[in-house]
Amino acid sequence: MKSYKHSLVTFCLFLSASFSSQLNAQIAEDEATVTYPASYFAEYAPVNAKDMLDRIPGVGSTTGGGPSSSGGFGGSGGFRGGGGGGGGRGFGSGSGTSEILINGKRTAGKNNQTSGVLSRITADQVDYIQIIRGTSGELDVRGSGQVVNVVLFEELSNSSLSYQINADRNRDSDIAPGANLSYSNRIGGFDYVLSAVAEPRYNHSEVEENSILGNFSPNDRVIEDTITEQTSYDLTANLGYEFSDRASARFNALFSRNDDPTETRRSTTDLKVVPNVLKLQRDDIPGEQHNWEVGGDYETFFNNGDRFKILFVLNQDNRDRTRERFDIFSDGSEEKNLFLESGSVTEEEIIRGSYTRDIFAGQDIEFGIERAVTTLNSNLALGVLDPNGIPSPNFGGLVPVPVSNANSTVEEVRYEPFIIHNWILNSRMSLESTLLYEQSEITQSGDVSNKRDFDFLKPKVDFRYDLTPAIQLRGSIEKVVEQLRFSDFVASTDNNDEDSNVVAGNSELRQEWYWSYNFNAEYRLPNDIGVVDGQIFYHDHRDKIERLDVTLSEDNLQSANGNIGDGKMYGLRLNSSIRMRMINMPNLLVSTSLSVQDSEITDPFTGQDRRMLHHGRGSASLSFRHDIPRLSLNWGASVRESFYGNTKIYDIDDVLNLYGETGLSLFAEWISPRGTSWRWDARDIGNPEQCADRTRYVGRLSAGILEEIEQRCTTRGLVMSLKITGTF
Repeated sequence: MKSYKHSLVTFCLFLSASFSSQLNAQIAEDEATVTYPASYFAEYAPVNAKDMLDRIPGVGSTTGGGPSSSGGFGGSGGFRGGGGGGGGRGFGSGSGTSEILINGKRTAGKNNQTSGVLSRITADQVDYIQIIRGTSGELDVRGSGQVVNVVLFEELSNSSLSYQINADRNRDSDIAPGANLSYSNRIGGFDYVLSAVAEPRYNHSEVEENSILGNFSPNDRVIEDTITEQTSYDLTANLGYEFSDRASARFNALFSRNDDPTETRRSTTDLKVVPNVLKLQRDDIPGEQHNWEVGGDYETFFNNGDRFKILFVLNQDNRDRTRERFDIFSDGSEEKNLFLESGSVTEEEIIRGSYTRDIFAGQDIEFGIERAVTTLNSNLALGVLDPNGIPSPNFGGLVPVPVSNANSTVEEVRYEPFIIHNWILNSRMSLESTLLYEQSEITQSGDVSNKRDFDFLKPKVDFRYDLTPAIQLRGSIEKVVEQLRFSDFVASTDNNDEDSNVVAGNSELRQEWYWSYNFNAEYRLPNDIGVVDGQIFYHDHRDKIERLDVTLSEDNLQSANGNIGDGKMYGLRLNSSIRMRMINMPNLLVSTSLSVQDSEITDPFTGQDRRMLHHGRGSASLSFRHDIPRLSLNWGASVRESFYGNTKIYDIDDVLNLYGETGLSLFAEWISPRGTSWRWDARDIGNPEQCADRTRYVGRLSAGILEEIEQRCTTRGLVMSLKITGTF
């Protein structure tokens, strides 16, 4: 494993330093914008707009993939849709990843994002694609590393119906079918894309856990087999209307059903006695999930060039999960010993208005305000088998166990006025300055009552310098205020530890924040060879949120997410996406990424310095796509390696050490003469394991009294899929 890891890192570094000096095939409008016309992609016979982006070095995913559970190869690129994304509050103000615009506009949505629309836009609708590396008040997003603008023809020749039929074959031979149907059209100034998706997300995992006691004698062996029968059903609509050349509006809607019924079979062999004793159990978890979202925006330009825009989003996410665990006896009979029911409803209302105008030559200013109301209603019920208690039908016929902070409503009302100044200093330099003021009120009611006010001033400066048309340097300083996860405020189920049922909530959480210092360099190689970029970053954290001690009784040690103090993080990231013209293979696109990082913080349980939780040492990835136009064929592979070692998660009475194996993913795609795509994918070739060693202690971790060491490894196994995609 070590030699393989070193070979991958060496190859990533080699490609990140590869250059070529042939002629440039791109069309550069200026030093900050590169345009790819539709003709650039003709030889690849793309089916949709996402296929086109995947052929641009440094954008999208080298190996393509899709929303299927067997897709998602990744690469050194990567994009996110407009509208915030990622599930955070509000619309967001951009990040280092690529923002996707369609006709210069982003989708007023969060779950229904622009990146998802790309697969529903047929290739013959695309006029050209722009890669915009500069900043401007004319853009619909701010502060992004780069902006990808997909420009469609003003008039479509006719309507378009696209389809995808797919099926996943899992390691246990289960066949999970799916389908995707999308219809798009333009009638005068009105255009729309409607789609219906049934996406298989079946999952079968096998777990083996071996443990020893504190005196290093054998304890037990646990074997688990878990199957989740999930299919995601999505209905989406993306509508747009041009009132005139100065006014337009868009409306988006999404409804999704994602029920995930799960069943686990578990056998536990007690190794402490001879002969060994075998215990059988099963878990029945009929999970239910559904969500909806509507969003829209209206934009108008005035005679003097000023612009006014207003956006809104409403969404709701509903989750209900009931876990019942049964002991299975030798005669086949069963006895329920655990009832754990949780439910949550998360709602969000966002509205944002802004006004943009030119103030001096090369300068513009945007000012506005955003209001967001986020609400979580959460409940939890725990019942156990107790011969001394009184069973209740509301707790699955078991004895109720009181859980602190089990039923709560958390609501945040946030206002964020902002002002953004964009200054084109000259043809090579630009400066974007942002000042946001965040004022919020968080209230909690139910089992816990609390009300608090917060306010933050959030400045940001982004400076870009085009050293040459091909080389861009970028530096930024920003105060980042992280968003609170409302689920941390309330008690919730513990899905990571079989020995624990409930995780405590913390009603006293406050936002963590940090100063972010970043320096980026990007080199666009000539003749469309590709892109090499790097980033050095340093983050100075305040009020970091991790696990801390919230014990009320020494008989029941408890921890919860809370603010543990200050820390720092720093690292280096290198990416490359290069066409292999130097070996006379221009249609072989190879992408690599390498990140090395470290962090420091004081552990609240031991008082020792350690890495921040969930922030490892880095990773390396390698992926490639090889197009063979004369055969209408393309194929590729992807591999990613995380740098494990001292990647630990500390809790009040245990330490979890994470590590795992690398899996290989492959794909092959053939485009028929009629433009139909036949794509085969294989993921997790070699059945890689993901493992965790948990060291448990008697009482608090700080006491250092060893109780048990568990080694738990999970295998999901090879998944293969076939996708047939085409248009009418």
